Amino acid sequence: MTDRRLPLLAQLRRRMPLVRLGTDPAESGTSLRRSLGVWQLTMISVGATLGTGIFVVLGTAVPLAGPAVWIAFAVAGLAALLSALSYAEMAGSVPVSGSSYSYAYATMGEGVAWVCGWCLVLEYGVSVAAVAVGAGQYVNEALAVFGLGLPPALANPIGVADGLINLPAAALVLLAMLLLVRGAKDSAWANTIMVFVKLAVLLVFVVIAFSAFSLGNFEPLAPMGVAGIAAASSRLFFSYIGFDAASTAGDEATNPRRDLPRAIILSMVIVTAVYILVAIAAIGARPWTEFADDESAFVGILTEITGQPIVALFFSIGAVIAIASVVLTVYYGQTRILYRMAQDGMVPRVFSRVGRRSGTPVAGTVIVGAVVAVVAALIPLGELADATSIGTLFAFALVNLSVILLRRLRPDLDRSYSVPLFPVVPALGIVMCLGLMVSLGCTTWIVFLIWMLVGAALYLGYGRRHSTVGALSDAEYAEAIAAEDPSRR
Repeated sequence: MTDRRLPLLAQLRRRMPLVRLGTDPAESGTSLRRSLGVWQLTMISVGATLGTGIFVVLGTAVPLAGPAVWIAFAVAGLAALLSALSYAEMAGSVPVSGSSYSYAYATMGEGVAWVCGWCLVLEYGVSVAAVAVGAGQYVNEALAVFGLGLPPALANPIGVADGLINLPAAALVLLAMLLLVRGAKDSAWANTIMVFVKLAVLLVFVVIAFSAFSLGNFEPLAPMGVAGIAAASSRLFFSYIGFDAASTAGDEATNPRRDLPRAIILSMVIVTAVYILVAIAAIGARPWTEFADDESAFVGILTEITGQPIVALFFSIGAVIAIASVVLTVYYGQTRILYRMAQDGMVPRVFSRVGRRSGTPVAGTVIVGAVVAVVAALIPLGELADATSIGTLFAFALVNLSVILLRRLRPDLDRSYSVPLFPVVPALGIVMCLGLMVSLGCTTWIVFLIWMLVGAALYLGYGRRHSTVGALSDAEYAEAIAAEDPSRR
């Protein structure tokens, strides 16, 4: 238990000493099993990123940028890469589960770390529920082709089209839970298979679209000018959220210092290339003026070219697999973040208990799955889902700041990867994230502030009293800080 005489402000400023990261002095039997190589880690990030966005966002971005939408994808990818490079350096320097929460704890102290961790709970937890709801809709559309569509009462949450419970969404979450309980390696291979399936679906679209390709569709290239490309880039930036998923696997990577940076950067390259290729194929196959904010652009283009309505079924199945991969990988990330926070005493210890057979946090996985399944089944997420964007951007900004601070705190630290053009790249990453946060709506900010107030209450009620760093005496803490930097001894 934390020494109650430690002032709140002093505890909020206490950093997690690097020598204590990855250890849990209070409880044994909480080590995750290292079984993930660079390929599985890359697929985790690709699986979390390449999902619902590409299936719906293209049609809504084309009216903003015109044929230059592929340039907008490249610009958005470059903006996301700024933060991805910072994640790569921090993942190689602080190779533990917890992602930006752990990075903030090691550089900015317990207070900022808690805020960041609470943002990640919002980002990952609500994202799983929101994505599962979208998958549920695609599942029902696919069943409807065979005349097996569920009635509205079983396909929609309360308050939506006579709905009572979204069974497909809840079922998808529970299936992901069963897979994750089996072990990280099994779930990673399942995710890899799903990633290849959705890449194959997109490749089929590209091949068919190029059969009707016309260069004339790219004239004029940018009818809305630079302003249109910028507007589309801001919207498309959120299609890249998810690349950080590999950083939540630090305790299960076989060689985290080497493989985590590689996986994060490689996933960004793969996703950006796919996005640009798909955008070029789509514009080449259909004049940009005919997109008209169409969220089902893929199906429309394929139907026009092939004349076969069966493609709607094909893409519904592909979308379900794509979204299932997102659910699995984001759900995985949520459990590993809570695992790390539990080891630090910030949330109950049950989230860090690891099963002997599976080597995974079984109890935490089941608890998260039960909560998310209920949310996905019963609650229309609405503006709450939009709040995940602001939480994500805030976490990204903190990671960029962590790179700058850790360079100052530990210039001698052995880094397996270093951000190029330091400090320009992380500084630009901070500016980009803050700029996008400011552009979000008022309702999103209100939901975010309410979430932060709830988090502050939970920290004061539990985390402050159970923090492992807060429990250290001044002498113990000073010794731990000195141990992480030999020059201070």
